[in-house]
Amino acid sequence: MLRIHVSGWDLSKVRMASGPDALWETILSFHRLRDRRASTVFGKWRAETRPRLNGEARLLSTLVPSRGYFPDFLTPSRDGVDPLDFTAGMEALRETPPERLQAELAMVGTQGAAGGRAASARRAVRPVRPEQLGDGSAEPLGRLIGALRGYHRAAVEPYWPHIQSAVEADRAVRGRALLDGGADELLASLPPVIRWRAPVLEADYPVDRELHLDGRGLLLQPSYFCRGTPVVLRDPLLPPVLVYPVTHPGAPVFAEPGPWLGRLLGNTRSTVLRVIGDGCTTSELARRAGVSLASASQHACVLREAGLVHTLRHGSSVLHTLTPLGGSLLRGGAPLALS
Repeated sequence: MLRIHVSGWDLSKVRMASGPDALWETILSFHRLRDRRASTVFGKWRAETRPRLNGEARLLSTLVPSRGYFPDFLTPSRDGVDPLDFTAGMEALRETPPERLQAELAMVGTQGAAGGRAASARRAVRPVRPEQLGDGSAEPLGRLIGALRGYHRAAVEPYWPHIQSAVEADRAVRGRALLDGGADELLASLPPVIRWRAPVLEADYPVDRELHLDGRGLLLQPSYFCRGTPVVLRDPLLPPVLVYPVTHPGAPVFAEPGPWLGRLLGNTRSTVLRVIGDGCTTSELARRAGVSLASASQHACVLREAGLVHTLRHGSSVLHTLTPLGGSLLRGGAPLALS
């Protein structure tokens, strides 16, 4: 169980991340790559990603075991830096002090490191060993950063618009909760694995952990590749962040629109797509588009099947937001109405 102790001052400083974090998505996707579960959500992504890898997984497995702790320095805090900027994240990682590298690498599980060395030996690839990184020398750090760049290009970059879409849909839900009831409602709206029992935020977690915010507030970071339980940094002195999983639809991830796009013909449906804008409930959609509630629900269903709308349930309501393809249509990337 994870227990995050939130004072009244901390509650006033709870904030949402501005979007997905490129480094968190990279590291957490590496966990999903080796996880055979959730094939409906990640199966297609795994099948497409693995052939594009060129030794990066063998190098990264030295530092990121399949289970348990991975170093905090792999996901550095970047105040004032765009979390979407992967290059800026690599520069922040490069600036990690040697003493911090040594301390965090000492906690990496020996089983994960041994597995990485064995795999590398079979493929004649030199691993980045923790003891090499611990002295802060440029060559091992450079090789690690090179592996992270290569893995990010293969596993995350091609899917970034989909990742952003899912995170933005989650942010829309949290934003409504914040507007409706403040920070209390925001924390109460988080996924079911996280429970707000003021003044403690509890979450399912593989180990017992107490985190005291001590007036620093909390950054809520929705993540596409986080699965099951949330993640926090191990070092309690680092800026507090709670990385939690977004809700995935029941359909396969990254699926192409296919023949459903042909069902979008007509002025009414293009109007429905347009009024969804930055997000709205089915009731709001019906009112804005001037259609019945049943009709609004049907149009939203077709738009969702075509890959143009992302739908999440928020309490008793259903919230619709645009996917990258839907946004492209609104920006003029394709005609909205063909009738």
